[in-house]
Amino acid sequence: MPDERPWRPRLVALDIDGTLLRWVAGLGMSHEEVTPAVHDAVQRVLDSGAHVVLSSGRAPHNMTDVADKLDLHGHGEKIWIVAANGAVVLRYPPAEVVHEVTFDARAAVAAVLEQHPDALVAVEERGVGYRVSAPFPDGELGGSTSVAAVADMVAEPVSRVIIRDPKATAEDFVALAANLGLHGTDYVVGWTAWLDLAPVGVSKASGLEYVCQQLGVDRADVLAIGDGRNDIEMLQWAGRGVAMGQAIDEVKEIADAVTASVDDDGAALEIGRWFPAPGSGGMEA
Repeated sequence: MPDERPWRPRLVALDIDGTLLRWVAGLGMSHEEVTPAVHDAVQRVLDSGAHVVLSSGRAPHNMTDVADKLDLHGHGEKIWIVAANGAVVLRYPPAEVVHEVTFDARAAVAAVLEQHPDALVAVEERGVGYRVSAPFPDGELGGSTSVAAVADMVAEPVSRVIIRDPKATAEDFVALAANLGLHGTDYVVGWTAWLDLAPVGVSKASGLEYVCQQLGVDRADVLAIGDGRNDIEMLQWAGRGVAMGQAIDEVKEIADAVTASVDDDGAALEIGRWFPAPGSGGMEA
């Protein structure tokens, strides 16, 4: 007989900035505060026995603080975190990288800098911060930074390269990446003229696929919530992909549903459909 029980996620994959944390108006950074509604919704997922996995473009060291604010390991288990847009997967606490994909970024970085010679370049320095070609705008990179030559930064394979041009727009970078082709390299454009270069085939979806294989969870049983271009593959891959209310149209169009904005706790509202607070109902189709 077919299973007639209503669908309920076995794993909830959550973007951070613009999904769990609210943006600081006009800046490329988030308020590092989790609202009570979001915190409580995440706890209900954990209480049910389902998994919660943070999935972000952030570096690992910028994600563990958010995990702490959410009390993700409150049940005593090491949690899974998908960082660097899927290139790095770690367990926490303590932070332990269990999967990483790297690539030779030299050609792609050179091609981008040929078109945007004044752009800033950053490569993660594991557990510390970033090596940068020059200082980034305040608040855009977490952790400490140290200045280095671009050639030195990409001399060895890396998991991710950030290229940022404060003088350009997101649309400039979308056109740039499409025109360059960037053979052997994948890319995603951020909220502004921010370009993440990554190994081919690597995305939040590929990182989550690795986690699901370890946990024995089918992608059909995954609820994913996000708001950015770097969430598109994840939302398409998951059994249910939900865009935040303030997401750009490109993200909303591929999502299965759209929830409220981050300012209105949209992630908590979506989670509440499947993991309702006592007395609130839920489990809607």
